[in-house]
Amino acid sequence: MAQRSLVLAVVLCCLVTSGEAVWLELSTTATKCFSEEIQSNVVVIGDYSILFEGYPTRPVLSVKVTSPYGNVLHHKDKVDQGKFSFNTKETGIYMACFSVDNNVDKEMGVNLNLEWKIGIATKDWNALAKTERLEGVALEVAKLETAVQAIHENLLYLKSKEAYMRDVSDWTNFKITWLSLMSLAVCIIASIVQLWHLKRFFRKKKLI
Repeated sequence: MAQRSLVLAVVLCCLVTSGEAVWLELSTTATKCFSEEIQSNVVVIGDYSILFEGYPTRPVLSVKVTSPYGNVLHHKDKVDQGKFSFNTKETGIYMACFSVDNNVDKEMGVNLNLEWKIGIATKDWNALAKTERLEGVALEVAKLETAVQAIHENLLYLKSKEAYMRDVSDWTNFKITWLSLMSLAVCIIASIVQLWHLKRFFRKKKLI
């Protein structure tokens, strides 16, 4: 039973956990961004650092993290590494943008390592286990409960998004139907007017 619970917890965590390490090769003349769609009330943690490989000039970065509505959540200039964390307030696309600040050889790319974690991936289970005095099966049950809650919230989000998209689709279909009917009515009226005008013209010319 304990083994089944452990396997289920691992599977659920894989389904709802988002934590990834990304390598970005930055150009000295352009800004490169990493973005992800995240729900509201979710913890996000980021850790970034330049991978030094014998640059003649020590490169530094300008970093900006923004919310879906353009609010700046983290902004640093002339840094080679750093961290940020925040709790999302709205659902949408969150974006982290990086650009090289100083004059580095334009032919040399600047490699950046970005660790981006959200949701369960941000939890420190070792610290929680020590604080709550959890171990073994109890710790795995706590992970399982957290995973189930995250899945439930994700399903509710997907359900609300599906309902919104369905409403948009229904509204679009309604508008297209009315537009088609109006176009058909205009065509019929134009045809009737044209026939009436031709009939009147032919009568005036005494052709009919």
